[in-house]
Amino acid sequence: MSGIKDSLRLRRSIRKYKPEPVATELIKTLLETASYAPSAHNAQPWRFIMLTDSEQKNALADAMAQAWLEELEKEHVPKNTRWATVNRSVQRFTTAPVLIVACLTLEDMQKYPDVERQNIERDLAVQSLGAAIQTLLLAAYAEGLGSCWYCAPNFCKPAVQDALWIPETVEPQAIITLGYADEEPKVPERNPVDAYVYVERWGTPP
Repeated sequence: MSGIKDSLRLRRSIRKYKPEPVATELIKTLLETASYAPSAHNAQPWRFIMLTDSEQKNALADAMAQAWLEELEKEHVPKNTRWATVNRSVQRFTTAPVLIVACLTLEDMQKYPDVERQNIERDLAVQSLGAAIQTLLLAAYAEGLGSCWYCAPNFCKPAVQDALWIPETVEPQAIITLGYADEEPKVPERNPVDAYVYVERWGTPP
């Protein structure tokens, strides 16, 4: 295998990074590449916020941590466990050289009068953003960078919006950490293809 196949199979989720900074122009090039992902109606419903400043990263991580601690307390998770869990997440976000906050907007998506079709349109936008994020991960790998896709903002959208002054019409959906890898994770086991591929139909007719 070579080229794109190698990238698809060898790319790993990186959680430990070297302190070496990533050039701003390189980050912008990666985000431009991400924009070539397919999107419904070519609406390109993604918005990205690039964070490299330590104070900004810390402020975002602290805001998310506070929201998460409140939720864990409601769930009666023991205090020591709450802090250990949240601190691990904070460390990952604050030590990564770059944070990319991936957001969703329905601004240029189709508008429908009924809730059902509008919800479907939102699904299309979410899928489009997912394609852009995957493209970003592969572009980063091609440039020798590590990355990791976190869905944490989905659990504390108001906190992320407040911390980064994001308008209500834009939804934070994910955080992608970027940097030069300081670890080499093993390839996790994959299910055999016959376990998840169905030919013609899912099963036999009733």
